[in-house]
Amino acid sequence: MRTAAILPVKSFAQAKQRLRDGLSPHDRRALVEAMFADALVALGRVAALERIVVVSGDRIAQRIAGGYGATVIEDDERGHNSAAVRGVQAVLEDGIERTLLVPGDCPMLTAADINALLDHPVGERSVLIVPDRHGTGTNALLLTPPDVLAPSFGPDSRRRHLAEASAADVPAEVVELESLALDVDTTDDLEALQLALGSTHGGAAHTRGMLNQLMRSRS
Repeated sequence: MRTAAILPVKSFAQAKQRLRDGLSPHDRRALVEAMFADALVALGRVAALERIVVVSGDRIAQRIAGGYGATVIEDDERGHNSAAVRGVQAVLEDGIERTLLVPGDCPMLTAADINALLDHPVGERSVLIVPDRHGTGTNALLLTPPDVLAPSFGPDSRRRHLAEASAADVPAEVVELESLALDVDTTDDLEALQLALGSTHGGAAHTRGMLNQLMRSRS
């Protein structure tokens, strides 16, 4: 099945405002860039992905995406869901049959987990929902076909995606994946990420390096 991954990426300069009490604007931007690069690295190792599409109006994000072989689509910064829809429309025009909507702030993402999700048995119309670590949000959607459900990311999105799939009579299932559970929005998330990185070896190389450099600068 022809499959594409779509990453909606907001302006790096405006990202992660909830981390402003712990990180300077420069450090927040460096963290976002590092996490985005790690997500692209992981996705690039998934042979089943025909295309990786980044939807962003941020010029640095576009350059990073291009450097990893991703297709870049200009975004007008109207929000995450609007960017996701823009990406879906683009891949539909190319005949993509299935799409993975995934964020750029899950640096622990692994190719093994993506392959497991893509191998999950589904029908011709389906929605697979990967929740965040709190169990209420959505960190990824696998949509077959790409326009089977309108993305509705944000607070309480897991319940919302399930309800909207049910209303549209589309089979939906929640699939928990450890490497996709941890996205970084708050200081608690950042602490959880640092603990996760400290308990593992390899992976998330850009994020590891950035956080190690930050810790050295503060010592």
